[in-house]
Amino acid sequence: MNTGASIRDAEEQRTGAGSRAPTGAAAAVEALEHHGVSTVFGIPGGAILPLYDELTRSFDIRHVLARHEQGAGHAAEGYARATGKVGVCLATSGPGATNLITPLANASMDSTPLVAITGQVPSWLRGTAAFQETDICSVAQPLVKRSFRVTRPDEVHEAMREAFRTALHGRPGPVLVDITKDALQGRAEPTNVSLREDELPPRSERRLPSADRLHAAAEHLRRARRPVLYVGGGAVASGAREEVLDLLAITRAPVVTTLMAKGIVPENHPQHLGMPGMHGTVSAVVGLQHSDLIVAVGARFDDRVTGRIDTFARDARIVHIDVDPSEINKLRRADVALQGDACAVLTALNEHLREQPPTSRNDSWWQRLSRWQKRYDVGTPSSSRNGVLHTRDVLTTMRERCPDGTVFTTGVGQHQMWAAQLLSLTDPRSWITSGGAGTMGYAVPAAMGAKLARPCDSVWAIEGDGGFQMTCQELASCAAEGIAIKVAVLNNGTLGMVRQWQDVFLEQQYSATTLDRDVPDNAALARAMGCVGLHCARPEEVGTVLAEAEATSDAPMVIDFRVDATDLVWPMVPAGASNDDILVSRNEYPNFDHVEG
Repeated sequence: MNTGASIRDAEEQRTGAGSRAPTGAAAAVEALEHHGVSTVFGIPGGAILPLYDELTRSFDIRHVLARHEQGAGHAAEGYARATGKVGVCLATSGPGATNLITPLANASMDSTPLVAITGQVPSWLRGTAAFQETDICSVAQPLVKRSFRVTRPDEVHEAMREAFRTALHGRPGPVLVDITKDALQGRAEPTNVSLREDELPPRSERRLPSADRLHAAAEHLRRARRPVLYVGGGAVASGAREEVLDLLAITRAPVVTTLMAKGIVPENHPQHLGMPGMHGTVSAVVGLQHSDLIVAVGARFDDRVTGRIDTFARDARIVHIDVDPSEINKLRRADVALQGDACAVLTALNEHLREQPPTSRNDSWWQRLSRWQKRYDVGTPSSSRNGVLHTRDVLTTMRERCPDGTVFTTGVGQHQMWAAQLLSLTDPRSWITSGGAGTMGYAVPAAMGAKLARPCDSVWAIEGDGGFQMTCQELASCAAEGIAIKVAVLNNGTLGMVRQWQDVFLEQQYSATTLDRDVPDNAALARAMGCVGLHCARPEEVGTVLAEAEATSDAPMVIDFRVDATDLVWPMVPAGASNDDILVSRNEYPNFDHVEG
């Protein structure tokens, strides 16, 4: 045996030296660089180790070592949502890969472009129940737009090119690339596949609905007496902010923006009714119910928006704009279906409307909406009583004190709904939350990704104490990497939204929802992980600790706000009920006779 030759061959395989083709791992890293990837999140392991070895040679890519693969996936989502680019996360085989399932599901539900690269056991061991072997492509199949099983090094180029193309084209979403260890280690044959990032065609050249359909949609808008524009996350993904504002200016119609579209219309816009849905404003929920035309832009008639679908907006005709044809007519039949990219379709629709704009705004419709707004949607003043701190106090003060451009991420629960109601935003990519999947623990890792995407902006993670304990380990990643996020833990000592349902619907039987707000001590836990940790328990202290947080720019910070556990989120449409049954407080329905007159 020629030991020297073996060592030399091993070194050449590791470095790609000489005239031999690069390894599959080198091809994967090169593909990431060519697609403009500057940050990836992950945790190494045996099957993906060759890729990590190649990452050390990249001058363009920063790897952020997460503390859990779920955190890596959510961080990649946060990066993608803050930029509109593809987020990238890495994991090894077996449990590393399966820990990405929640981020993949979350990205699928919220149409977030994500490429997850996983290592896999060598191809000759597949199907043998080898150590840390999991058929992750089969596990993830319902959750991803596409998955790639890569077993040969010369397949890496094409798989990576198609993964990025698939993640971004059409309706954005997650893609999985699973690469066997021997494919990463082996030499790739020369390829003619271009590594250049596929650019989307200019919006003016994208496929549009027929002129007849655009004309029909425009005619509906001209004739409608009670129109409402219903704008969802697809408009954000499309970058259709200006086109939405143009449609508002042309039609002078009221607009509602979903949880996923918060900020696409400035929330102080005079035509903005707020957020529709289970915890939306009364004027948004009831405005949709009483409309005679709904123009849905990148929205999917989710059950949290419509309530009982058979009672939703009974008298309304529907114009539905969506890039995903499977969403059109899925839950509500469209009278006019405009399938295509929201930005391109709105540009064309606005041109039709400018030729013959609606002649006048329906004043009686606006008068009704304005009365509902004044009666039910005016911001509630501070709810402080006897020195007790309430979540509304914290979020109202944040709205007043946080600088323009602040990015907010949230977990899921009461704090999420209060934040959606109370924070006033003007930039849709400054609001990053888990919508369809409702993933508790999303806020902290998503904030980590968002901060790396927008390092000059202040980034706040708003989280409940229950969700905080699910992913708080990523604070250690933030401290180690110098990622100075700020975390507001709204600590009410309970799983708040579940407790609210038990309070309102289950006769206050609080089964398995009570937490000890002192175990752990969230501020002390933050300090143990290298962050700044503070407590706040009184309303008069909120401004002071927020000022300190904004002045701290070189370290992650956690503020444990001790808030009242008995507060409930209103308005509320009970799950499975009609939007007609919206509650404005416990057992109190809107009195429309009072405000219609």
